[in-house]
Amino acid sequence: MLVGFDFADDAGVYKISDATALVQTVDFFTPIVDDPFTFGQIAAVNSLSDVYAMGGRPLTSLAMVCFPDKGDLEILERILAGGLSKMVEAGCTVIGGHSIRDDEMKFGYAVTGTVNPRRVLANRGVQVGDVLLLTKALGTGVISTAIKKERGQAAWIAAATASMTTLNKIAAEIITASSAKDGASAPPDYGVHALTDITGFGLIGHAREMALASAVSLRMHSANVPLLPGAIDCVHEGLIPGGLKNNREFAECAVGFASDVPEDLRTILFDPQTAGGLLVAVAPSDAARLLQNLAAAGVPAANIGEVIASTKPLIQVD
Repeated sequence: MLVGFDFADDAGVYKISDATALVQTVDFFTPIVDDPFTFGQIAAVNSLSDVYAMGGRPLTSLAMVCFPDKGDLEILERILAGGLSKMVEAGCTVIGGHSIRDDEMKFGYAVTGTVNPRRVLANRGVQVGDVLLLTKALGTGVISTAIKKERGQAAWIAAATASMTTLNKIAAEIITASSAKDGASAPPDYGVHALTDITGFGLIGHAREMALASAVSLRMHSANVPLLPGAIDCVHEGLIPGGLKNNREFAECAVGFASDVPEDLRTILFDPQTAGGLLVAVAPSDAARLLQNLAAAGVPAANIGEVIASTKPLIQVD
């Protein structure tokens, strides 16, 4: 076992040869949008993300379905079709699954991928001086709450849906790229030292895990953190999911906010994300080039901070 649960990493990694290790993860949840096809897509993107976050490539998946006994099977068909569409886009083969009757609908996948054992990107390994890049905007948690309460504006929903249905595939391929002819055995193009994806624990929660695992501290620049349209509006309207409140209650003790960071911005940093982006710790000498190449590929990444020597508070936000 190369990566277990010691540092709350994104997926497990198990070495099966000198050239290959398995990456294994599982995720499923209740609907967060009204359209069944889109829900299936989001569930697939979210499940695949943890493989990308380890620097791996997804290979196979097993669908997991909880569906009401008297539910409309056309809805289930659309959910499965949506999920399959993203699995096909990822090049990941759905080889089976399991379903049970449940009054509350749930859907997701167990995903298996591969990674070269020498090229695993865990959430530990961060080095002082590294630059922090984030590949997707925040706000899917509060906007999903707005959808549930029928208070979401069309533009907000469209932007959040587009984000949640976008695979981290292109971003991960660029981050882990090696242009040398011998591929995975060659040095990567960028000095990426650690990688994680931003999901249910929010940006602060996952950044906290990265800092603790690497025995460093982080400095974040709140004005640089990308936000989805409507995210701050949702905070102002009190559309706060329970997960955000739980994240803040748990992790805020590790954060020191500068006095001029607005309360609404502080709040959104704890927003639980679905199918969120990747948080990258990259050597400062490579950060600008990586950021430029991500942008050229259509990945809206942003430089949101840097790594500093271990201190208190664990995360500083200015």
